[in-house]
Amino acid sequence: MIEFGHLTHPGLRRSLNEDSYYGDGELGLWLVTDGMGGQGCGEVASALAREAIVREVRAGHSLVHAIRLADEDIIQASRRRNASLPMGTTVVALRVQGPRFEVAWVGDSRAYLWKDGRLEQLSQDHILAHELVSKGAASTDEAAAHPQRNAITQALGVTDPTHLNVASLGGDLRPGMQVLLCSDGLSEDVRNAEIARILAYDDCSAQECVDTLVGAALDGGGTANITAILGRCH
Repeated sequence: MIEFGHLTHPGLRRSLNEDSYYGDGELGLWLVTDGMGGQGCGEVASALAREAIVREVRAGHSLVHAIRLADEDIIQASRRRNASLPMGTTVVALRVQGPRFEVAWVGDSRAYLWKDGRLEQLSQDHILAHELVSKGAASTDEAAAHPQRNAITQALGVTDPTHLNVASLGGDLRPGMQVLLCSDGLSEDVRNAEIARILAYDDCSAQECVDTLVGAALDGGGTANITAILGRCH
């Protein structure tokens, strides 16, 4: 059984919440999308991605394929709008089927796994710093000092489908494990050590843990929209 908690908040510096999320225990699907405000209509893009992924997973498609189709849907919607800038969104999603789980993502929304008393970041941000290092164009220190190190290099609606990198990984889901999905509004303002400390609470429900995580992000500055979904395996 998966117990899950969920919460979204606009943060303290933005009036509009461009994040979106979805959770369905029967379908075994949870996701967070983070619209890119700088690209125009980020809240529309995040909602389109959510709807497309849910629709395609319900239709029997794999999680990765559903995300690819969401990219195409958003690109087509942007063309119909004739906007000067495309709509964009990041996504991180969790699919649970029996004892197996799969996490897939595009952009810098993150997935974490709590297992055996330790926190592990499952996803790797699609940002310029990682791209520079992976291509050998910069050392880790040089990439960390780059003025555009956090620029997103992959996003639905912005990246052409032929170049879209939908990263994914899977594993066995066992009792006691927890999977956290979040937008960068959480990961930017709450350190991993603090996330681990909150997930270690044995006497809190999944919803109480999520409430505490979002509260910690607000205490940390609330610099962006904040969304978190926590799935706990019993």
